Amino acid sequence: MWDSESESVTGGDYGNGILSSSKHGVKNDGFELRDHSWYVATDIPSDFLVQVGDVNFHLHMYPLLSRSGKMNRLIYESRELGLNKVALDDLPGGPEAFELAAKFCYGIAVDLIAANISGLRCAAEYLEMTEDLEEGNLIFKTEAFLSYVVLSSWRDSIVVLKSCEKLSPWAENLQIVRRCSESIAWKACANPKGIRWAYTGKPSKVSSPNWTETKDSSPSIKSQVPPDWWFEDVSILRIDHFVRVITAIKVKGMRFELIGAAIMHYAGKWLPGLIKDGGGSTDEASNSSSSSGGSSWKGELHMIVEENKDDTPTVEAKDQRMIVESLISIIPPQKDSVSCRFLLRLLRMANMLKVAPALVTELEKRVGMQLEQATLADLLIPSYNKNETLYDVDLVQRLLEHFLVQEQTESSSPRRQSFPEKHMYNGVQRGANPSAKIRVARLVDSYLTEVSRDRNLSLTKFQVLAEALPDSARTCDDGLYRAVDSYLKGHPTMSEHERKRLCRVMDSQKLSIDARMHAAQNERLPLRVVVQVIFSEQVKISNALANNSLKETGETQYQPVISNRKTLLEGTPQSFQEGWAAAKKDINSLKFELDTFKAKYLELQNDMDILQRQFDKLTNKKQTSAWTAGWKKLSKFTKMTTLENHDIDPQVATAPGEDTRKTTRRWRNSIS
Repeated sequence: MWDSESESVTGGDYGNGILSSSKHGVKNDGFELRDHSWYVATDIPSDFLVQVGDVNFHLHMYPLLSRSGKMNRLIYESRELGLNKVALDDLPGGPEAFELAAKFCYGIAVDLIAANISGLRCAAEYLEMTEDLEEGNLIFKTEAFLSYVVLSSWRDSIVVLKSCEKLSPWAENLQIVRRCSESIAWKACANPKGIRWAYTGKPSKVSSPNWTETKDSSPSIKSQVPPDWWFEDVSILRIDHFVRVITAIKVKGMRFELIGAAIMHYAGKWLPGLIKDGGGSTDEASNSSSSSGGSSWKGELHMIVEENKDDTPTVEAKDQRMIVESLISIIPPQKDSVSCRFLLRLLRMANMLKVAPALVTELEKRVGMQLEQATLADLLIPSYNKNETLYDVDLVQRLLEHFLVQEQTESSSPRRQSFPEKHMYNGVQRGANPSAKIRVARLVDSYLTEVSRDRNLSLTKFQVLAEALPDSARTCDDGLYRAVDSYLKGHPTMSEHERKRLCRVMDSQKLSIDARMHAAQNERLPLRVVVQVIFSEQVKISNALANNSLKETGETQYQPVISNRKTLLEGTPQSFQEGWAAAKKDINSLKFELDTFKAKYLELQNDMDILQRQFDKLTNKKQTSAWTAGWKKLSKFTKMTTLENHDIDPQVATAPGEDTRKTTRRWRNSIS
């Protein structure tokens, strides 16, 4: 159905692609070109001049009037008598299309091919060559060729759609673009089994059908048609026609991975900045574009693709902006339809070309959906505002916010447990896997280390970006420590308060041995932070000593500790294990110094207790005065008097009568 033999340039099976008129108004031997002017090879002198652009056609009035309604109207409705000159500067297809239409009017055979059918169809519509004037006029025959020959051929549909770029809006109004787009979409989505393919999209080194095969031959099992066979053919189209084809393919239900790969292929071909800025290839797109230059192309369309690739002028900024905006609008909404690297490079070009803010925001959300796949090189997007930092830190902050929102949405989505397989592309697996946050945390730490050298980066932006992720995203803060240290190097004039504020973003207890050893000797860190690092190291040493004591008490209690430490070492990066021997010696020396310090501390404490007791004795002696001595004597005298009274009372109790008498006598004596 789509074989190369039936798609020859002569037009296939529709009358061998040759149009001729049954009536000849003027006998002629054809057209002759003389100094940018066409003449009819006949003995009858021309009586009518038609100007199409810079080309003049010296023709006869009768053949044109018999088949063109527009010519009839121009001549008979004109106020000038004997009009013999007409200018058709707005004729679609230009002089080439009018030449074929004029030949048809003279009954000269015209070869219809895919390259000229769209222009001739639009020119026939412009000249109003309808069936009312003559049966089998040019509109009818060109429309039949389009419907029965072009639309049944893959290659001819591509060529015709490519030729429609210069025929706007006529090609749109005549539905040529729509019909060709749908034809291409249907063939791209069709099952390749059992079809004699004659496509043009891949170089000869790829397993694909050979152009030298016969009409009835088909690809063998070994040369199976790859799913991306149509990428190269579609990528030669202009962006608006490419969007029409991709939209039609989406309606047909093609897999979103293939659609995304086709978009990346197209962008790699038409947006060279995606490859140059990144210093590498853009996934599959660049691979095909880099390999196509030295490969041998076969077939008519292959030659067209190669010429466009070699001779394509530099795309202007306005055209690039339109391409970027169009590609953003047709990217499939599913996650992983395109790579995160492609999205970030597209985002860089969008910011550079000042793309519409709504499309940029949509692209940022797409990047946030798969931010864990990004690399540091792609994330370093320059800031195109001269007053801002070297890199666009605010953009990375927005990407991180979109990532966190996506993570929160996926973790709280009820579909996550109900349909784990159906919605896998929406990132459900990523929400269940905490490694995504860990990878993003490492990426953010590396990004902060890179941008921290910028003098224009404020402390607030650094702190906000460092604290954007939750604490659970970082199992080790070595990356944050490197970023903090780099920021301190790049900003040596920071105050003590600002340095303390900066160091709050990291947790000293999450630092590795190497990081703690470096931080303990880092003069740029505040003293409080250094003390915290040393204290956390001492706590870990104490825990290690406790584990050693457990080892001495029993083998059974110590064995789990050994397994846990082995597991910890296996999960530790290799860079953190390289200095383990030197760190172990330092730990042993610190243990010895700590024990010596404890012993000296105990001795000093004993000496302090002795001196304190002696000091208390001396202080008690010196502080006694006359008042205190007098009060002490008075208290002693009071005690003695009390004791004497207690001694007299028993004696009085043994002789009560005598005491009564004495008392009475004294009273009586006093009375007398």
